[in-house]
Amino acid sequence: MSVSTKISAMVKQTLSVMTLLLLLFFILREVEGDESLDEVKLFVFGDSYVDTGNSVNSISYMPPSGITFPGTPAGRFSDGCVLTDYIASYLKIKSPTPYVFRNSSEQQHGINFAHGGTGIFNTLADGPNMTVQIDSFEKLIQQKIYTKADLESSVALVNAAGNDYATFLQRKQGSILNIEAFTTSLIQQMSLNLRRIHSLGINKIAVGLLEPIGCMPLLTVATSYDKCLEPFNFISQNHSQMLLQTLQELNKELGKPVFVTLDLYNSFLSVLATMQKSRSEHPTLMNPLQPCCEGVSMEDYCGSVDERGEKKYGLCQKPELSFFWEGVHLSQNGWYRVYTMLYSSLLNLNQTKL
Repeated sequence: MSVSTKISAMVKQTLSVMTLLLLLFFILREVEGDESLDEVKLFVFGDSYVDTGNSVNSISYMPPSGITFPGTPAGRFSDGCVLTDYIASYLKIKSPTPYVFRNSSEQQHGINFAHGGTGIFNTLADGPNMTVQIDSFEKLIQQKIYTKADLESSVALVNAAGNDYATFLQRKQGSILNIEAFTTSLIQQMSLNLRRIHSLGINKIAVGLLEPIGCMPLLTVATSYDKCLEPFNFISQNHSQMLLQTLQELNKELGKPVFVTLDLYNSFLSVLATMQKSRSEHPTLMNPLQPCCEGVSMEDYCGSVDERGEKKYGLCQKPELSFFWEGVHLSQNGWYRVYTMLYSSLLNLNQTKL
């Protein structure tokens, strides 16, 4: 074999090796890209709108909860997915493990500390308020369950206040005197909670504004599910405006967009208006203000049974066409439609490392 032939063969061999190395490089880069998606973790704080299993002794673990997803009661206050599930899917991860199951389930997607019935302050429900939920989060960090890098690339979801107002109104027997002072105290405590979550290492925090509580079936039943009760919606509107202003001030103070607003107030109203318009054109469609699942009498509720185990509730024919699941919670369809309204806001969560 001539020298030129040998050199030519060596060049071809070298090129082949380089091609293989380049191919391997791109394959590894693709794999690392996929893993980078899994680096995002979701930490959830708040109430039943975002709870996915912490309220183990509640109706969320009783039929007919979960009939749409996963097909059996699984700790969600709905027939299926709730807001947490949709935000997790947006982040391309599984819903984070409920805190109560932290020792028996995977934790690589984050932890859900939210607990149905709880609030910013203590409520009538027996469960950890938001301060205690954040305490639990801090303990996991102290135990080095999550690294600094884990937290920097993670997202927090925070939603609470509805139960605080329910507790306030029940204790005041429906009176809204001093409601403005109460709202101010809620916003002040929420601000402290949000600062603390950020100080623990989370750089992106999605915060839900207060839903229009005057549209809850628990209240609209008084109008035969005909319309929302505006005095109660005014409470929500005022709370949401104050919270929005607080979030804007916090972002300005920090010099970066840490806090992302999830406008549940206007999203709920927009979806309800759309569904009501559709119903006016097609009267056979379900009234969006009416719950899919409700008790057969004023003493009964969705999921209640008598001493013989007989159902004391009724279900709508098509949960997939409802907005509310029961008195205060949304159906899976309701949450999905709200999620689509929030999608543009969620785009602000894409850059988790600031």
